[in-house]
Amino acid sequence: MRAVVQRVNYAKLSVEDKPVSQIGEGYLVFVGYNNDDTTEICKYIVDRIIGMRIFKDENNKLNKSLTDVGGEVMVVSNFTLYGNAFSGRRPDFSKSAHFDTAKPLYDFTVKEFENRLGKVATGVFGAHMHIDMSNDGPITMILEK
Repeated sequence: MRAVVQRVNYAKLSVEDKPVSQIGEGYLVFVGYNNDDTTEICKYIVDRIIGMRIFKDENNKLNKSLTDVGGEVMVVSNFTLYGNAFSGRRPDFSKSAHFDTAKPLYDFTVKEFENRLGKVATGVFGAHMHIDMSNDGPITMILEK
């Protein structure tokens, strides 16, 4: 599993010009899966994301977690995270999990965030999505297991 976490002031997601979800301060999390991923790996990555301390404290140090600041999360599936652009000019996505593997892992990941945080905004799995967001920092972290 590979996750790209962006600290945002807000994020709004739409599909075909129709609003789907939005968050305020928190994380926009893009997730991609390969065919070797498991629910245990998903749990591990969700735990790491929620526990990351990348919000500023009263001393202006990155020392607060998502839960410390009451932040929100938007989880968006992104199979292109496993794209390989180093061979030829057209990216190779063969390391990305197939739909039948990735969709249950995505659903599990969303459920893990919900179990830990209560409310989670999501994208639409497999859809062409548009995201309007304000990256805060910018702070972008890549997690993989």
